[in-house]
Amino acid sequence: MKSKGDDAADADNAGRRKKEQRGWVWYDVANSVFPTSVITVFLSLYLTSIATNAAKADTALNGANPCANDNAFANCDVTILGLQFPSGSLWGYLLSIATVVQVLVLPVMGAIADRTQNKKKMLGFFAFTGSAATIALAAVEGTNWKLGVVFFILANICYGSSVVVYYAFLPEIATPDERDAVSSRGWAFGYLGGGVALAIQLGITLSADSLGISSGDAARIAFVISGIWWAAFTIIPLRALTEHQRPHGGEQGASVISAGFKELGTTLRQAKAFPLTLAFLGTYLIYTDGIATVANVSAQYGSVELKFDQQTLITVILIVQFVAFIGGVLHGYVAKRVGAKKTILGSLVVWIVVITAAFFVEAGDETSFYLVAAGIGIVLGGTNALSRSLFSQMVPPGREAQYFSLYEVGERSTSWLGPLVFAGVGQATGSLRPAILALIIFFVAGFVLLIFVPVRRAIKAVGNKEPVLV
Repeated sequence: MKSKGDDAADADNAGRRKKEQRGWVWYDVANSVFPTSVITVFLSLYLTSIATNAAKADTALNGANPCANDNAFANCDVTILGLQFPSGSLWGYLLSIATVVQVLVLPVMGAIADRTQNKKKMLGFFAFTGSAATIALAAVEGTNWKLGVVFFILANICYGSSVVVYYAFLPEIATPDERDAVSSRGWAFGYLGGGVALAIQLGITLSADSLGISSGDAARIAFVISGIWWAAFTIIPLRALTEHQRPHGGEQGASVISAGFKELGTTLRQAKAFPLTLAFLGTYLIYTDGIATVANVSAQYGSVELKFDQQTLITVILIVQFVAFIGGVLHGYVAKRVGAKKTILGSLVVWIVVITAAFFVEAGDETSFYLVAAGIGIVLGGTNALSRSLFSQMVPPGREAQYFSLYEVGERSTSWLGPLVFAGVGQATGSLRPAILALIIFFVAGFVLLIFVPVRRAIKAVGNKEPVLV
């Protein structure tokens, strides 16, 4: 029987958890600006234009035929480390290289975070370094595209590393029954924050002429805003979060790196003992590849297949961002009543319906396209948010950062399959309609596999407390 002292202690612990949870959510607000504004909207076109300028300058200097003014693939070749390729291919290659670098770096960073249990300091280091590298992208102009490559890879490493450490806090600050709501709230506010920042940046871009600035100036301003946003909102979680576990070792300085590799090796060997955790991770990687592909190709689908102009596509991006806030909150609400697994399964069904609807949208039908965008927004954040919280239940205590590094690495290392299916079907059929419809296979496969993952057994196997609903 509990005494009054026990009740007071429980209330005190709950109060501390709520404070940390409120602070933790703000890092979703802080970091969302990087993938949304920098990667998805501004840097791809800006860096390609800088590389194309460099190619034009080189061809003019060498007396060769200059590349076509508006075609980054027509004789517009750039060279780095002895490799030559069209400037129009730069962004695709850069994303691939950045992904490979993350695959190599993130597991070690996760192992170091678990080994030292210095997650709060590591979160601050990666967030502030990444934000500084993002701001530094504003220095990329003229023909110095190689500088942009360096700053982007650095910022991308810091972004991925900070997210791994950030996710690892979730099991420490929320009980099993609290995690779905906390994770969903974080994802929801992340989309809201990213949407507000993007709206400000797009406002500057669309008003560039009246402000007396070029489109390039507007992009550089966007990089500065993104970096400042990332750094400023990171201060809130750093003030709220605390360290909860003892270090696994006493290493200091450079020896921490070698100890991190040792810790990672131990985790990889022990992971075989938790096949159900790995089964859920494999299932997640299938349907999240579909989610990422739909999000990444929707603008191309709208432009090429549905013939919408840039203004319409910008509106769609903002609709997705702000509706995703509602979707994230809604997923947390539903999961509280039926459990995370059932909610994710329902979300995958909605994905199938939305993609099917996108297939039938007629060219030029803006209303239908906006409705599809709203449908994507409803499930975009919530599916991933609940997957994050559910996975946290299946992670062995004390190894949260390492398992979340595998979570992040797996997501990135499989993210090529969806675009490959989309591109291959589009090439084979000569249309993006069957290409977008083909992505349903990722959601159907994810739905079927998730049904057969015994989530409660997976949670019990790693020694964690089961939530009431799962």
